[in-house]
Amino acid sequence: MNAWPSLQTMLYDGWVLRFADGYTKRANSVHPLYSSSLDVEEKVKACEEIYQGEGLDVVFKMTASAQPDNLDQSLAAKGYKADSRTSVQVSELDGLDKAPAQTALLTEDLHEWLPAYCKLSNIGGRRELTLEQLLHNVVPILYLASIRHQGQVVACGMGVLQERFVGLFDIVTDANFRRQGFGKQLVLNILAWGKRNGAQTAYLQVMLNNEPALRLYSGLGFKEIYTYWYRINPKSEIKHAKTN
Repeated sequence: MNAWPSLQTMLYDGWVLRFADGYTKRANSVHPLYSSSLDVEEKVKACEEIYQGEGLDVVFKMTASAQPDNLDQSLAAKGYKADSRTSVQVSELDGLDKAPAQTALLTEDLHEWLPAYCKLSNIGGRRELTLEQLLHNVVPILYLASIRHQGQVVACGMGVLQERFVGLFDIVTDANFRRQGFGKQLVLNILAWGKRNGAQTAYLQVMLNNEPALRLYSGLGFKEIYTYWYRINPKSEIKHAKTN
């Protein structure tokens, strides 16, 4: 939550409700982290009213430890569909060698990095503005990097450093330059930055249907520690720019 903040947060009886104008499910969902005192049916209904009132789909971010214990089954019984199963992985940095030299690696500020990232990720308009606001809200140390090849940016990514952890986010490579090692080189440089600045452990989140990314991270020593998934209310019918 610190590394990928929302624009607004509401605490509701042990659940954390996050809002970011519809940009990413992670920042626009209910996180049922802690034990509850209210009736779960009452809470789910209240969340539905809140998110629909904001013009957002009703989304719950689920893990095996979500509270209460039967919440996932309860949401499934209501028709909430499972979506975007994701692997959370970690790797210790004690064995990380110095990242390969890359004269075209750039450390950039947000205004330099954001346009290139949005171009590679096909993000524009209101979503780009929301992403910029979101990144301004990152309180831990934010590291933005890109790799240039033949005069153009071919890969972008970011690291977030908090205490002994460095997180990898928004790793993207130009479709025309994939399978050439640019993504790996970018990741290694971000990890090396984290290690130089005191990180001992790296973490990332990767969707389980993303085979190329899973192979890349497995080759770098990342191992899964748990998974999460989303439960999405299929009855959400509010479809406009905020839900992209």
